[in-house]
Amino acid sequence: MTDLKRRSLIATLGAAPFAVPLLAHAQALDVNPRFKKISSRERIRQRYFPNLVLTAHDGRKLKFYDDLVKDKIVIFNMFYAQCQGICSPITRNLVRLQSLLGNRVGKDIFMYSFTLKPKEDTVAALKHYAHMHKVKPGWLFLTGSVDDMETLRQKLGYVDPDPEVDKDKSNHIGVIKYGNEPLERWGGCPGMQAPEWIAETLSWVDWPKNSAKKQANGGGK
Repeated sequence: MTDLKRRSLIATLGAAPFAVPLLAHAQALDVNPRFKKISSRERIRQRYFPNLVLTAHDGRKLKFYDDLVKDKIVIFNMFYAQCQGICSPITRNLVRLQSLLGNRVGKDIFMYSFTLKPKEDTVAALKHYAHMHKVKPGWLFLTGSVDDMETLRQKLGYVDPDPEVDKDKSNHIGVIKYGNEPLERWGGCPGMQAPEWIAETLSWVDWPKNSAKKQANGGGK
């Protein structure tokens, strides 16, 4: 198996710890009386979206859930600036995706790249990386403390069950994950998938149109 195919397989499987359990977990809550007083959306937030304070490449301090995820359609990936492997190709692929999505990015779709090496990826390094790849507004590159970034990596499912494989940071950069937070719809795909295809998959979590906004506002028009 070629390295690219292997990474694509890892990427596809890598979405499972984050996307599939969300649905099963939410369904279980509906039948478990202990959780009737807590919505499935809130339980998902508690389990997967810690409200860690992160720093963006533009210098802003932002809370992961409150500022970056809540009430939004989001795209996640993990990378590190000095990566000699697939990080830059995936970033370039996402630049193409950003262009396809146009002015929706930063308006109702938000893109976030989280560093796997916070000791190396300072705000200045992230700003340089974003500038080098001609990233437009609506896409943030984020860092934080070593412990917080590790917590985020595990919560978002960028892990491998084999501890030795998990130690290799390059094994966590092949997949992007996306979702519609208020509608509790989540998925993932290989980061090198065709940008047109990724854009199409986003429409699956954003249907019917404007439902996320209505649900976030309590179901009103």
